[in-house]
Amino acid sequence: MPDIRFTRRFSMAHRLLAEADSKCIVPHGHNEFVHVTLRSDRTPDFGGSNYVASFDAMKRRWHGFIDKAVDHAFQLNAADPLLNWFRDHEPERLSRLMIFEGDPTSEALAVALRRKLDAILKDEGSPFRCVGLMLEETPTNAVVVGETLSAAETEWMAGSWLDRPDLSINDLEAPACGAAR
Repeated sequence: MPDIRFTRRFSMAHRLLAEADSKCIVPHGHNEFVHVTLRSDRTPDFGGSNYVASFDAMKRRWHGFIDKAVDHAFQLNAADPLLNWFRDHEPERLSRLMIFEGDPTSEALAVALRRKLDAILKDEGSPFRCVGLMLEETPTNAVVVGETLSAAETEWMAGSWLDRPDLSINDLEAPACGAAR
């Protein structure tokens, strides 16, 4: 069966705290591409539709997640003091913060995106499964997540926003309506 591959471009910002002398400790951004490869064990309806599912049906929710939630999100370590700054000064922007346990590296983002895609495919009852996800941070740097996730990749942040088939990118509580800043 043919594999199906989709690519989506998005812009993002992050900063990494693990190395105090790294240039990545200063908030900065990238224009990234995420490529996903899907496979089904079903045979296409050859002589009829000639596919297992339409491209539109397969990519609608995934592209919606990338476009509405991931694009222009600010990725932060849950221990980053900037998170408290947003809580205190711009709580209305908390929904645009993508929060990770540990630094929001390309490796972490690739695993997070893969788990989110798996949750979306499962929720849809899709006949497809993800057999590969490649995240291009720059034209010369990419991270590839294969068909099977390791125990560490599935246990990291288990039960968090990564595993929900929705538009969430963090587990922060929304500010109460009319709450004082």
